[in-house]
Amino acid sequence: MTPRHQLFIAGEFTDALSGETLPTRNPHDNSVLAEVALAGREDVDRAVEAAQKAFPAWSRLPAAERGRVLLKLADLIEANTEELARLESLDTGHPIRDSRGLDVPRTAGCFRYFGGMADKFQGETIPVEAGFLNYTLREPVGVVGQVVPWNFPLMFISWKMGPALAAGNTIVMKPAEITPLTSLRIAELMAQAGMPPGVVNMVPGLGSVAGQYLAEHPGVAKIAFTGSTATGRRIVQASAGNLKKVQLELGGKGANIVFEDANLVAAVNGSAWAIFHNQGQACIAGSRLLLHEKIADAFLEKFIPLARSIKLGNPLDDATEMGPLTSAQHQERVLAYVEVARAEGGEVLAGGRAPVAQELAQGCYVEPTIVRAKTPRDRIAQEEVFGPFVTVLTFRDDEEALAIANGTDYGLGSGLWTANLQRAHRFARELHAGMVWINSYKRVNPGSPFGGVGLSGYGREMGFDAMREYTQVKSVWVNVDARIPPHYPR
Repeated sequence: MTPRHQLFIAGEFTDALSGETLPTRNPHDNSVLAEVALAGREDVDRAVEAAQKAFPAWSRLPAAERGRVLLKLADLIEANTEELARLESLDTGHPIRDSRGLDVPRTAGCFRYFGGMADKFQGETIPVEAGFLNYTLREPVGVVGQVVPWNFPLMFISWKMGPALAAGNTIVMKPAEITPLTSLRIAELMAQAGMPPGVVNMVPGLGSVAGQYLAEHPGVAKIAFTGSTATGRRIVQASAGNLKKVQLELGGKGANIVFEDANLVAAVNGSAWAIFHNQGQACIAGSRLLLHEKIADAFLEKFIPLARSIKLGNPLDDATEMGPLTSAQHQERVLAYVEVARAEGGEVLAGGRAPVAQELAQGCYVEPTIVRAKTPRDRIAQEEVFGPFVTVLTFRDDEEALAIANGTDYGLGSGLWTANLQRAHRFARELHAGMVWINSYKRVNPGSPFGGVGLSGYGREMGFDAMREYTQVKSVWVNVDARIPPHYPR
């Protein structure tokens, strides 16, 4: 019998009022994993009401007590590593070695970081005129609506919830409708950790219904969204009703630049990680590979065989290095870009198709794909493919590399490989991006701000910056011993 999962509202699991459900599928073979309750507008209303009721007590709870709950949650996540890793791999297609070795530890680590942050985030004392004390308070904004994507659902739960809860907010979260299983399991663990009812509510549902209404809802003080730029625009429009705070982490088209003096072995291995980890389904993926013309051939002689050697297979197999894309619809979208590349005169150097192996035929697999673009303005060099699909471009000198790298409307992550320290710092300064990696790529840490510029959104996840995103500042003036003469003396 197919398992059924409910919404999580006010500390209890409950059916959607409509009774509707949506299947979530295993992308390895497209079999149905579970039927999940599909939240509608009325369910979002219930969740917001529960979060509003829980807010006064949670926000007034001593910060150290809030932190203690998050620390307990981190312990529970680690204690349930195998279960969570298997669930994430089944639902998303992540290879189990990545779910176990990266996703779960990062999730626990992020909750632990913000658990420790809760009682260390403070206001300031401002030097003002004599006789007055001026200080600031950082206060939670209230009920926060959070919409997380399907590519890293487990990890993004912690990125969104950790700082919001540490700061004293309550939450209504909408997990992606195609990957809700680990989100709902985390809700159970939160209850075990001692999270009061209503502080966190989970409403899996369609983005066009539950997500849209959450962004519109007058009872929500802030909306935090990770996903596509097109949806981000709709979120901004929907938020205008009550002028709620908005935080957006959107798409990317990361430039990964390899200079002529780079350590070629390190650059090849790092560039493969940059684009092929999680099947390329990452907003920060190094999806534009910019190679200096002097080393382009030597680089590709190593890079292409490495891509072809990546082992595709069942995500639950420990030997699998690349799993399926997360849905059949997305598989079709990625493969369609291969045809776009050919139509633009691009050259497919590797991959560009679904694998032919019988054991993978029912799944959403795409081979690691390398395409040489004709120009930096080609669609494959401008549009986010969001798959194991890297576009190769070449450059003659630093100025051309910088022009190509900054030649998109996105500005999330970018990287460069060079032995020239002066060049490295210059590019770090001049690249149009929220994050720059030098002689590495895709490094993240709970203490390091994560976010972009341009069409990649605004606001920051992680670190003290995230705590600022989930609080508002209040300025308090105290007349200590100032003698204020009357403004209208009589």
